[in-house]
Amino acid sequence: MHLLFAWRYFKAPKSTQAINWIARISVLAMAIGTAALILVLSVFNGFEGMVKSLYSSFYPDWRLVPAQGKVITLTSAQLSSLQKISGVEAVSLVIEERAMLQAGQNQALVTLKGVDTAFTHVSGVSKHLVSGQFEVGTAAYPLLVLGAGVEATLGVLADRNLEPITVYLPRKTSGLQVDWAESIRVDTAQTAASFLIQQDFDDQYAITSLDFMREQLGLNAEQVSAVELRVNSMAHAASVRSQLEAIMGKAVLAEDRYEQNKTLFKVMRTERWIVYGVLSLILIVAAFTMIGALTMLVLEKQKDIQVLQALGASKQLVQRIFLTEGLLLSILGSGIGMFLAYGLAWLQITYHLIPLEGGSFLIEYYPVAVKAEDFFLVAGTVLVIALAASWIPSARAATYKIGLY
Repeated sequence: MHLLFAWRYFKAPKSTQAINWIARISVLAMAIGTAALILVLSVFNGFEGMVKSLYSSFYPDWRLVPAQGKVITLTSAQLSSLQKISGVEAVSLVIEERAMLQAGQNQALVTLKGVDTAFTHVSGVSKHLVSGQFEVGTAAYPLLVLGAGVEATLGVLADRNLEPITVYLPRKTSGLQVDWAESIRVDTAQTAASFLIQQDFDDQYAITSLDFMREQLGLNAEQVSAVELRVNSMAHAASVRSQLEAIMGKAVLAEDRYEQNKTLFKVMRTERWIVYGVLSLILIVAAFTMIGALTMLVLEKQKDIQVLQALGASKQLVQRIFLTEGLLLSILGSGIGMFLAYGLAWLQITYHLIPLEGGSFLIEYYPVAVKAEDFFLVAGTVLVIALAASWIPSARAATYKIGLY
């Protein structure tokens, strides 16, 4: 019954035109706030998806790293067991170390990553080459695949450079090293290609042969810095983790893609919730106009309220009528806002209406990704705010006493 009364009050003309305008303004404000919140969250989804895709091009699905130190001892039996885990599609061995590259007078401090032939099946680096072909060579004839930033720092063209690059790596030693020159291993390598993914990788990484790194660092055939795995998307993460830990033991940490980039994902999630909180203030401000519209409606319907009370309506029924009136205003406003947000998002996805200024980005327009959970989140937020805003005028309506007029 309270819904019927609320609907009649909602659509019926008011004696004072100002009440109609205030109600329309509250609906418009709620629509704008809802659309703005959904659109901003959708843009965050777009940027988050883009960043994740870039990082997933470099980082593997799973990575095994030493719990302490810099080296994992991986036996052939353990390697065979890793390859037999259900869902594991490829396993790549990696040796990483800080190194200095020198081309003429130019120098670059990099993370030199030695990889095997399975690396292209685990990582997407080979799909982001801007020059040359992905080749890492051998221990006797190493080749370098440079990040675009490293390539620029060295002042070379990776696929056309004829002069070898000098590679400085720390030598594995025991005891106190007196002569610093004896602790550095110097060799040369040719450049083969360059990749462009993201500045964090482009400015820091160079990729070469696993055998070359093993020889330079003096490691044996069972020693690696990490093991990278490509896992089928249908594989259960908890099952994969338990099997990896059972094979490798407590001396090795198994990290999924989130754990490899924990700080990045935490920052993105925190930024998302901060923006959500700030933009929710728009809806709270819109709720003040709703309070005004409902308060004036209550004043206008005083006689109706007294008639309902005389007919036996309880205070709870009267309050529910005006609570429902507030919900109708918010539902109408949020519905319009959601429809508007979806339409604008579709236009941006289809026609790229709003460009990214500067011209130095991987894409030329704002990325947008519409997610159903954002609509549910905003709908829930609107519902809570509308209930809170409607409570004060509806509670006032319930306090009117039956009297003569």
